[in-house]
Amino acid sequence: MLEILQYSFMQRALLAGMIIGILCPLIGIFIVLRRMSLIGDSLSHVALAGIAAGILTGIYPLGMALGASVLAALAMEKLRKTYEQYAELAIAIILSAGIGIAVVLISMAKSFNVDLFGYLFGSITTVLPEDLKIISALGLFIIISVALLYKELFYIAFDEEAAVLAGIPVRWINIFFIVVIAATITLSMRIVGVLLVSSLMVIPVATSLQIARSFKQAMIFSLIFAELAVILGIIISFYFELASGGTIVLVAIVILLAVLLGKNLRQRIQAKKNISDNKNAASA
Repeated sequence: MLEILQYSFMQRALLAGMIIGILCPLIGIFIVLRRMSLIGDSLSHVALAGIAAGILTGIYPLGMALGASVLAALAMEKLRKTYEQYAELAIAIILSAGIGIAVVLISMAKSFNVDLFGYLFGSITTVLPEDLKIISALGLFIIISVALLYKELFYIAFDEEAAVLAGIPVRWINIFFIVVIAATITLSMRIVGVLLVSSLMVIPVATSLQIARSFKQAMIFSLIFAELAVILGIIISFYFELASGGTIVLVAIVILLAVLLGKNLRQRIQAKKNISDNKNAASA
């Protein structure tokens, strides 16, 4: 571990990864509760189009990705209101548009750029000092925003109609929240990659829901699982020269399987104990 910290790019990667490990489950738990798990995939493909446009034009790719994903998030929210009875269509439309634009822009580049590969699958060597500054600044803003709007986001996640009746400005909070999702996806691309970022937003949350007994517990456990997946994934990817995004997601899946196995084992032990207690009570 000390060997890793000797390299400046690994210091940046670990710090950026730890920030991403907070942001993804922090936003992801509200996404899962609102049954919008595919929104991450949709906006990540739009972000890919922004990255391709940035590489093609020579403009800072992360900035282009952020602008593209925010515009797409606003368009998605508008479409979601247009198709109120078929809200999932908004996600599908933006996803299709994002993929189409990204493919066209990548084909215009005539070659599969190495930088683009890093954005697709994540790379610990590509986190630049300016990237870390942006990730830190926007990450802090997102964390503070979620903390301030915690009660409203919680209310809307469970019952949007009741939140409207309670006087909560649901429309504006929804717009702000979807923009925050877009920003989180963009910030996570350097470490996890465009194609895998939504996994880090969903899998730790799915893991926490298996053992949590309350919403706060679910949030805390998801943060712990995400941080564990990110740190172990970055360390493993460094030593075995693997793509950081895929490694992080695989570690997150291993943690999920371990939790499921442990929960199943505990239930079996408890069931056997109950049977034994019943037999002892009957014999007495």
